[in-house]
Amino acid sequence: MENVVYGPLTGIRILDISTMIAAPYAATLLADLGAEVIKVELPGQGDTLRHVGPWKGDEPLRWPGLSRNKKSITLNLQSPKGKLLFMKLVQTVDLVIENFRPGTLERWGLGYDVLKEVNPRLLLARVSGFGQTGPYHEKAGFGTPGTAFSGYTYLQRYRDRPPVSPSFSLLDYMTGVYIAFASASALYYRDVHDQTEGQIIEMGLYESLFRMMEFLIAEYDQLGKVRERSPNLSGHSSPGGTYETKDGKWMVLVASTDATFERLARAMDRTDLLLDSRFHTNAERLKHDAELDHIVRMWIHEHTQQEVLKKLDVYAVPISPIYSIEDIFNDPHYQARENIVEIEHPRLGSIKIPNVVPRFSKTPGTIRRRAPELGEHNQEIFCEQLGLSSEDLKELQQEGVI
Repeated sequence: MENVVYGPLTGIRILDISTMIAAPYAATLLADLGAEVIKVELPGQGDTLRHVGPWKGDEPLRWPGLSRNKKSITLNLQSPKGKLLFMKLVQTVDLVIENFRPGTLERWGLGYDVLKEVNPRLLLARVSGFGQTGPYHEKAGFGTPGTAFSGYTYLQRYRDRPPVSPSFSLLDYMTGVYIAFASASALYYRDVHDQTEGQIIEMGLYESLFRMMEFLIAEYDQLGKVRERSPNLSGHSSPGGTYETKDGKWMVLVASTDATFERLARAMDRTDLLLDSRFHTNAERLKHDAELDHIVRMWIHEHTQQEVLKKLDVYAVPISPIYSIEDIFNDPHYQARENIVEIEHPRLGSIKIPNVVPRFSKTPGTIRRRAPELGEHNQEIFCEQLGLSSEDLKELQQEGVI
């Protein structure tokens, strides 16, 4: 690997044999922070994400952002020669990330017990719909059903209308964050404590959102209450919600603490609300949420978006416009933070993608490599690193191994 620090994970080597979003996203996050990630794809087909929209013509537009900073090799893990090559690669890496249905690697003769024979310190991160254990562990698992299973979908929309799923792959991305965090933690433990053996990291897709439902669990356990669908932060904070301004713009406001509510009342020139016993505490405000929401809604509707922002920002009341992606592209804060960057693309010329976060003052992550073409790094990995000849490579290609 190049003797250059690309981020805090420089020196870590990863095999990404996963597909679609959750596990590949975890690998991308680790790659953004310096890890060398080798993506293993099926010969002639590649990751299924290469065939998922949106598109511009025939170009998948999600691929460049989700697969940046990776090297791509093609390898059929079910073929005998493919398995041998894979095992050679396993000897050289710190972590393998996979998201096949539980038992798949074992059926291929590539379970963790086999992998650790050639690399005892190997870490294996496993993502599946419902986890590696439990009565549902063999069920097919995708993000939208997993979101429903987590309890999240049940809460979305209004009570008199059907529940709605998120309009993008929220669960997959959240799971990717968890797996990246867990992988970095496992690497830290192994290396700092000089462990001679690695371990398995695994989770079901649904568990990432379920982990965020403390309020649901405690509420049902202690009060026997089943929280129903409701918009905004109903049952958590008051006032809080989505409000329309005089000029037809939409904003989100929340005043969950007593101090924040006091600042909101002063910003609205409604200090009389602070003397009203119905609004003294968040608990009391929740009991009278409808009355308070009406007051706030009417005040915001009497002002333009810029007037509301200017007034509430002065009083440090948490509020934001509800942005479209066009708003985000034009916002000076996004520009100043360089949240969106432009990278090269082999056919589109260039494309804009999200920048690396979080930021590190001494070892910042970088976008050092565009998303790879299918099998782009076969020569580098198989020949330069594993020692195969060009003739070997041609023969493996003809046999459909790579």
